[in-house]
Amino acid sequence: MIMAGGRGERLFPLTFERSKPAVPFGGRYRIIDFALSNLINSQIFSIYLLVQYKSQSLIEHVRENWGLSSVISEHFVTVVPPQMRYGPDWFQGTANAVFQNLNLIRQHKPELVIVFGADHIYRMDIRQMIDFHLGRNAHVTVAARPVPVSEASSFGIIDAADDGRIKGFVEKPDDPPRIPTDPTRAYCSMGNYIFNTDTLIKALIQAERKKEYDFGKHVIPNLMNEGERLFAYDFETNNIRGTKPFEEPGYWRDVGNIKSFWDAHQDMLGEKPVFEISNELWPIRPSRNELPATKILGGEITNSIIAEGTLINKAKLINSVVRRGVVIEDGVEVRDSIIMDNVVLKKGCTLNKVIVDSYNVIEEKVHIGFDSKKPYWRAHLDPSGITVIATEKQTTRL
Repeated sequence: MIMAGGRGERLFPLTFERSKPAVPFGGRYRIIDFALSNLINSQIFSIYLLVQYKSQSLIEHVRENWGLSSVISEHFVTVVPPQMRYGPDWFQGTANAVFQNLNLIRQHKPELVIVFGADHIYRMDIRQMIDFHLGRNAHVTVAARPVPVSEASSFGIIDAADDGRIKGFVEKPDDPPRIPTDPTRAYCSMGNYIFNTDTLIKALIQAERKKEYDFGKHVIPNLMNEGERLFAYDFETNNIRGTKPFEEPGYWRDVGNIKSFWDAHQDMLGEKPVFEISNELWPIRPSRNELPATKILGGEITNSIIAEGTLINKAKLINSVVRRGVVIEDGVEVRDSIIMDNVVLKKGCTLNKVIVDSYNVIEEKVHIGFDSKKPYWRAHLDPSGITVIATEKQTTRL
C-alpha cells in the first residue's frame, strides 16, 4: 500500500493542479517513481496506490508507465481512490486510507502488508527490511534514518534499544533519544512500515473506533503501548547494488517544500553527486516517451542534466536540470534552475535559481530570479529565495 494522496501544500505552486507524488522530478521522473521502482526492484509486484487530492495526472502517469504483467494476476499497480465503503468520507489520514481498503488486504490474504509513503527521493531494497522484520519476529517494523542530533527537532524521533526494539516515540524533541551505538545521532521515522497482517487489521479497527486516523500519531504508539513487538530498521544499513563510493550512505530526502525539492535536484549534479540517479543495477524507472534525441546547435553547458527532445540554440546552462521537449533559444542563460516539460525560453531571457513548471513560455529578454531588478509578473517567490513559475491553468497538461 503506497500512500499517494497528499496535497503537498508546501510545494505550491507545483501542486496547484497535481498531487505531490505526481510532481515531475529530475530529467525523466515523477516523485512517485521512486517508491514504485523500489518495490518493483525488490520483487514486490502487488501494489495498491491510494490516491485522493488532484489525482488525475498521477492516475494517467501510472496508466501510461506502470502497467505490469497481464498474465500473472498478482502482478499489478492499481490506483485506488476513496471508495467510501463506510460512509461518505474521503480518506481522513494514512491509517484511515488503509482501513477503508481492508477488503483488498483480505482478498489477497498476505502474511505481510507494506505501507510506504510516496513523497521521498531514495533507493531502498525492501527485501532487506523484510528479512530484518522476520528475523526479529516483529509485529511491526518502522524504517528509521539516522540524523544528526542537531537536526532531530525537525522529525518524529524513535527511541530504540540496542537490538532495535522500539521503546518510544518523541515528536520533534529538543533533546532527542540517541542511537545506542552512536550518541551523535538519532533515529527519525521515515513513515515506511511493515506489518504482520493480523496485527495491522486489529490495530486499524481499534483506531477507527477511537476516530484515530494516522499511523505515526496513533496506530504505531498504540501498538507499542499494547506490548506488541515493534522494531526500528536502520535504513543506513540498506545495501543497494551499484551505489557509487562517493554517494551519501542512506540517501533519503523528503522533498516536501520548494527548497528541499530544489536541493534534491542539485544533489544529482556534479562529477561525484550525493545521489547518482544513474544506477543500472537499481534503476529508477522513468516515464516513457517517443521524443527524439536532444539537439544542441551551440552554446555552453556546464554540470547539467538534459532530457530528450530538447533543442538548445547558443545558450548557456549552468548547474541546471532541463526536462523533456524544452526549447531554449539564442542568448538564453539558465543558472541553478529546473526547467520542466515543454517549456519555451525565448531569446535573451535569463533565469537564475528558478523553477519553471511545464508548458510555460518565458518572454524575450526578461530576467527572472536571483539579482533580477523587478519581480516577474507570474512568479511565486518562495521564502527560500527560489522563484517558481506556475503552469498556466488553461494550457496545462500536467
